[in-house]
Amino acid sequence: MRIGIDLGGTKTELIALDGNGTERLRRREPTPSGDYAATVALIARLVRDAEQRLGVPTTVGIGTPGSRSPLTGRMRNANSTCLNGQPLQQDVEAALGREVRMANDANCFALSEAVDGAGRGAQVVFGVILGTGVGGGIVVDGRVLNGANGVAGEWGHNPMPPGPDIEGSAPPPCYCGRAGCIETWLSGPALAADHRRMTGDALAPEQIVARAAAGDAACAATLARHEIRLARALAGVINLLDPQIIVLGGGLSALPGLYERVPEHWRPHVFSDLITTRLCSPMHGDSSGVRGAAWLW
Repeated sequence: MRIGIDLGGTKTELIALDGNGTERLRRREPTPSGDYAATVALIARLVRDAEQRLGVPTTVGIGTPGSRSPLTGRMRNANSTCLNGQPLQQDVEAALGREVRMANDANCFALSEAVDGAGRGAQVVFGVILGTGVGGGIVVDGRVLNGANGVAGEWGHNPMPPGPDIEGSAPPPCYCGRAGCIETWLSGPALAADHRRMTGDALAPEQIVARAAAGDAACAATLARHEIRLARALAGVINLLDPQIIVLGGGLSALPGLYERVPEHWRPHVFSDLITTRLCSPMHGDSSGVRGAAWLW
């Protein structure tokens, strides 16, 4: 039996999968805000309670924001900032008295979809998270690619490729300390900020989508700019990794028209006369991250 834990900024979710990938148990609790010690204690309690209910020992995988530094063994680059600088894996292992496996949440998303989701059977799968932030994960032959520096797939913190839709715009600042990162153009907050820059209207992404569907031309133009930017950014991934499948997750993955229009927009930017890469929605939806954490074993 495998346990997966998705450690989010607002909620922590646990799932138990049997050897066939069938869900046997699921639990969700609020993540202690800004409290590292309480977060470690919550993970340990969820695992112990789950094993007691299941009646069998389990493996434990954890999906986290940010990543574990191969230099220090401590967390880095997490937007849940109380994790940064902390030896999360070591502390959870000490609390449980066993080995655990840990990976970035985007890597877990990609792994889930590669193992038994939209990317099943593909040699190379690139998983994308489009939400409050923008992340990416790479799975090759069913295994997460971490890379020499532990940052493989950190697509959201590369610069947005230039294009006429961003010319003349000041690169938006990013929490990572840089400016103009892909995340600052393609995240949910970035979509809202782009609409506000262009129209002066402060609308949430879901309001922009609803108004576009009702015929609002300015909102439709905002979504069109987002599609073009996403296509251009993903074209760089195709040129580098040449994946068979790109799977989109996160709140913005459900934007209407993405899966039809983005592949048309990326065509001029891909260095090939034949493009067979498919853009897919996630088979497991919001559960992909926590399922992928379980599949780390």
